[in-house]
Amino acid sequence: MMSIIKVEDIAHVCFAAPDIAKMQSFLTDFGLDSALHNDGRLYARARDGIPFNHVTERGDPGFKALGLRAANIEDLELLAATENVTVEDLHTPGGGKIVRLTDPDGFLVEVVADQTHHAASTLPAESARNSARSKARQHDTVRLAQGPSHIMRLGHCVLNVSDFRRSERWYKERFGFITSDEIEASPDVAIGAFMRCDRGDQPTDHHTLFLAQLPQKPGFLHAAFEVANMDDLMVGHAHLKSRKRDAAWGVGRHILGSQIFDYWRDPWGHELEHWTDGDLFSADDGSHKASVNDLLAVQWGMPSPILSGTLAPSSKILGFVMALNIRFRQFFRRKSDTAN
Repeated sequence: MMSIIKVEDIAHVCFAAPDIAKMQSFLTDFGLDSALHNDGRLYARARDGIPFNHVTERGDPGFKALGLRAANIEDLELLAATENVTVEDLHTPGGGKIVRLTDPDGFLVEVVADQTHHAASTLPAESARNSARSKARQHDTVRLAQGPSHIMRLGHCVLNVSDFRRSERWYKERFGFITSDEIEASPDVAIGAFMRCDRGDQPTDHHTLFLAQLPQKPGFLHAAFEVANMDDLMVGHAHLKSRKRDAAWGVGRHILGSQIFDYWRDPWGHELEHWTDGDLFSADDGSHKASVNDLLAVQWGMPSPILSGTLAPSSKILGFVMALNIRFRQFFRRKSDTAN
């Protein structure tokens, strides 16, 4: 499938919250540096030099926008011309240019380019590791500084959509995403896909965007930030716990993407993930199909809250319900189209 452009990566996620100071306090504990801008919004950034990765504007709690990064202004101009919109100046930290689009579920998608980057911050020194196979650390100790995790970058965003195939087509046609793993609730009934950027021979994250069609209203599910390493993730976990922040799921290792993960909720319930040690694939690594169990199960660690508890359903039952939900929606959509 030919796309209008091929985005390089995710750029940012944007939220609204009624208390900017309360959000800033959480983001500090989570490991992001933030500051108020003259537009009244709170801009938070990781350590990779990108001018901002997380934005908060004052208002009723909610998800406001997904940001993607284009390779250059020429790509923005091509996208704008094809979509019959304009390229605008970006009046935010780092400046640059922006094209604003709306996806099939009404999510605002902000495509940016030509931002001015900061110098990347250094990460904490990483000690050599001893294992049964290799004793790389000798005559030395491990001593970890306590505090928030060191977040290097924003890695991906997960959205719940009303019609997976429609949304998948929309994002792929415009931004060149490649499916890494498509999730099937039952044979030939897809409920979502982990999608990576197409950067040719350059390996990229297993997923930059995950679209899911779950039996709930469309909305934001989570955004994920890469931390320095597993020790850093665990130190951050301890820090957030000591600050009595709201833990959502973790620590564990996913099956799809292989990430070691740790999910937390901001004061208004938006889930943000720390992760490390994820899979990387290039464009020619292909696509695969996976099950609901592959999506929700873990290789080790805390099980998914959906599958936890004495009355929790099995992944097979969940898959059946999800497939049934999609079939019902497809049936009534066809009936509506026929009536019109």
